[in-house]
Amino acid sequence: MGEMFTLLNLVLEWMALLFIFAVGSLILVIAITYVIDRTQTRQAIRRNYPVVGRFRYLFEHLGEFFRQYFFAMDREELPFNRAQRSWVYRAAKNLDNTIAFGSTKDLRAPGSVLFANTPFPTLGQDAVDPRPITIGDACHHPYTTQALIGISGMSYGAISRPAVRALSMGAKQAGIWMNTGEGGLSPYHLEGGCDIVFQIGTAKNGVRTPDGQLSDDRIREVAAHEQVKMFELKLSQGAKPGKGGILPGSKVTAEIAGIRGIEMGKDAISPNRHPEIIDNDSLLDMIQRVREVAGKPVGFKFVIGDDAWLDSLCETINARGVGSAPDFITLDSADGGTGAAPMPLMDDVGVPLREALPMLVDALKRHGLRERVKVICSGKMITPADVAWALCMGADFCVTARGFMFSLGCIQALQCNKNTCPTGITTHNRKLQRGLVPEDKAERVAHYARNLTKEVGVIAHSCGVREPRELTRRHARIVLPNGRSERLDLLYPEVANNP
Repeated sequence: MGEMFTLLNLVLEWMALLFIFAVGSLILVIAITYVIDRTQTRQAIRRNYPVVGRFRYLFEHLGEFFRQYFFAMDREELPFNRAQRSWVYRAAKNLDNTIAFGSTKDLRAPGSVLFANTPFPTLGQDAVDPRPITIGDACHHPYTTQALIGISGMSYGAISRPAVRALSMGAKQAGIWMNTGEGGLSPYHLEGGCDIVFQIGTAKNGVRTPDGQLSDDRIREVAAHEQVKMFELKLSQGAKPGKGGILPGSKVTAEIAGIRGIEMGKDAISPNRHPEIIDNDSLLDMIQRVREVAGKPVGFKFVIGDDAWLDSLCETINARGVGSAPDFITLDSADGGTGAAPMPLMDDVGVPLREALPMLVDALKRHGLRERVKVICSGKMITPADVAWALCMGADFCVTARGFMFSLGCIQALQCNKNTCPTGITTHNRKLQRGLVPEDKAERVAHYARNLTKEVGVIAHSCGVREPRELTRRHARIVLPNGRSERLDLLYPEVANNP
């Protein structure tokens, strides 16, 4: 018994010593921090309130993470609110997506879209699947798809290997396409077996010569993959119109450098435009060059800044011949945003999709090019209402990046540019990537795509049409500043297709 008391006494003495040591260390750390804060000259708060002032910066940082859970209302967050994210999460998990006790959406807010239901909705037996659309009829290898939606451009490098694998496998299961983004074609894009749209950014990643020029041989190599269905020239994107892609050096691994044809470990900053595209003619020349080499449909992606340019482009196309037209145009919204970008470009440059889409569709109609040129749109197209509105306005397809990021488990932590994404989507930190299991997330990607398409159909049938692509501007209304709503076909009168 005496030995046990001796041992217990020894343990207590050691615990007391450890406690004294811990308290002493804490006091020492506080003292050192006090001196550092008091003598530094860069931050007034820390200089005037040593040690305690540091909590201000800690709470400011933690606020980014806790705001959406404890303080924000369901409909007030940006870029996406809790109601939008919750719909995507439930759709991706294939859970019941009904709600009760009324909508939390303010239907009186100017700009709100209201769909015009009919007294005689389409019956189930009369409903049909979305009709197939062919892009690039005149190409050697045109592309025909029934998909209403696709996965917008996200480069391997900007997003992680498991994220690309999950998206590829999920896209195959859902029968939709996946855009490579400007980072080139990786094995992980091809792994799932889905249709691929290869994006040619301003740096020509994946199809470039060592000095950054476009390589016809590399285009042929990419086009030789049967999964690659189309090529997209990126002129600009919603996150940063007028500025090229930015991939921090911390994300440029040896593998990514090899795929892109760039130097490992260095910031990959693409030019703010294609140096060889200086006007409408050179744009059409580039489209024709890629189309002839690849034998597949070619279009371009851009953000509208000046609607007069659309008429100028269409006039140039008609002067050269309808065959010179792009096979499709991807219209991005000024509020797009998966890419890292300077705030002035993210916030204040470009025209949002709500205004830009009718500009593009009407310009193509005025010049008799609407049937020749298919319209794809992007920019916050994550819910059925977003997609249905775009179809009403004349789009053929919608693509989304952030919607599919949410389906992978994105929590809108706003760390896409820091290689610290907590869900493993936009980081190359293997420990963080471990949480993203591609086989599991592929199922969620497919569920999201299917449920998004299904509920667009629900809206269409409520409006009395058999399938979503029969929606027109008369099927939706928009709330005006005076509180009244007006039909879209009256605000944006339909333009006749000129021969």
